[in-house]
Amino acid sequence: MVVAARGTVVENTQILTGLYRLRIALPALAAEAVPGQFVMIKTAESLEPFLKRPLSINRIDRENGSVTLVYQVVGRGTELLSRVPSGREIEVVGPLGNGFSCPETARNVALIGGGAGVAPLVALAAELVKQDKTVYALLGARSKDQLYGGQELTDLGCRVQVATEDGSGGYRGLVTDLLDDLIRETRLDLVFCCGPPAMSKAVAAKTTEAGVPCQVSLEERMGCGIGACLGCVCKVRGEGGQPAYKRVCRDGPVFTGNEVMFDG
Repeated sequence: MVVAARGTVVENTQILTGLYRLRIALPALAAEAVPGQFVMIKTAESLEPFLKRPLSINRIDRENGSVTLVYQVVGRGTELLSRVPSGREIEVVGPLGNGFSCPETARNVALIGGGAGVAPLVALAAELVKQDKTVYALLGARSKDQLYGGQELTDLGCRVQVATEDGSGGYRGLVTDLLDDLIRETRLDLVFCCGPPAMSKAVAAKTTEAGVPCQVSLEERMGCGIGACLGCVCKVRGEGGQPAYKRVCRDGPVFTGNEVMFDG
């Protein structure tokens, strides 16, 4: 069930340069949300910006009736959102889209995230750990000061490795290099991925080659979040391998890795 309501901001804190954690008290939303889904948020009380902004769900606290979102300030809408103080009400629509799914038979799973793309993987990790699965988390960023989620995932019980392109933290290189090693050393049952398109493309290619199932969460600009405006379509492999198009907001944001045509 989709909730359209006003929730109270409990926390809106900068956690890295340009990256914020927003926690909203909205029990009806927390009761319905699953990892991998997102919400549409009105970033200001004024008419401008007119469109709501899509933000992935980072944590779900059903007991206390709240959801946490992690967002990057990239434009006027998110910049205005970063100024919203605790105690203020904010308009939210969600949960939207289709989340991640993990069969009971999967025991060894890997989460691969880049930058702010790690955010929805934290909610997923919390659920997977509860199910007593072994969770490997591979996190990548350009530099150490842009790495997010390592401590949260470690605290949840994940086996965390990090990679930075400049070598300032963890392995020097791409996070997909760490995936190569993990595939060689571990019998993975499933891989979950969210991050920049180039990273997701590489993860999809590597897991397909290795015969490991993969689910990819796509990040796209969205106008409505409910599939009406067709502003977030992505190219996928349709019947017979022919190109087709799906809406990231309604058909996704989670797709199978070998379904998405990243070059489209």
